[in-house]
Parts: sequence; structure tokens; C-alpha cells
Amino acid sequence: MQIIGNLGRDPEMRFTQGGTPVTNFSVAVSRSWQSRDGELREETEWFRVVAWTRLAEIANEYLRRGSKVYVEGRLATRTWQDREGNDRTTTELVAQEMIMLGGREEASQRDDYDGQRSGYAGGQGAGRSAAQDDEISPDDLPF
Repeated sequence: MQIIGNLGRDPEMRFTQGGTPVTNFSVAVSRSWQSRDGELREETEWFRVVAWTRLAEIANEYLRRGSKVYVEGRLATRTWQDREGNDRTTTELVAQEMIMLGGREEASQRDDYDGQRSGYAGGQGAGRSAAQDDEISPDDLPF
């Protein structure tokens, strides 16, 4: 499954008893359409996302509330008991790949972000090339 959307809150990272990092965050995916009577409609769907190992660390370090992100992974449903003993069920997107889609404004808020592409197996980077550094900078723009 693949989604593109914006984080609804800052990621939350914790560790399993074995020391494996796991990060949870929610992503809002919106769609808009025109109804038969010509009215513009919009609908937002929320996805719970869980990332493990190095991808969890990257998500926790670079993503913030409002960040635009592409996430690819598999759906997983799990059941647990809440504090009152009630059975609860949730479906999550288990991230296997993530691409941070924020622009330069968002990147400057995180200092060293460079448009990295991160894979589940350990952060394959697809950062900026040297040729991109010679291209137009925000200071060159007239607005």
C-alpha cells in the first residue's frame, strides 16, 4: 500500500524490550472532487503508521507535525486489551519505505535534511547530487 499525506502530530519513538526502535505517527491523506451539483468536496482519511529499526530512527529525527511524506508498506491488524480489559483492534501501515517530500522551507526548519529517501533495510540515501548544488537557489528567485 502507498500513501502520500501530511503528519498529524510529531512522531513518537520508543524501544522494544530487546532495544529495537519503533516509531508511530499518523498521516492525513486528502482527496477532493466536484459533486454532481458542482460543489467542491474534500475528504480526509487518517492512517496510523509504524516504522521499525533504522526507518524508525529516521522518521523520528526528520519528520514533524505537518511534514509531507510518501510511505509504502503493508497493512497489519493487531488486537490488544486496553486498561479496562476491553478488546481493541487497530489496522496500521507498517512502513517499508519512506520518502520525505517537504520543500526547502520545511527542510530549513530541520537544519540538515537533504531530501533523503529511506528504505526499511537501513536507509538507502538518495540525497542531493553535486550538480543540484549548482542549480537555482531560493536567493535567485525574484519573489
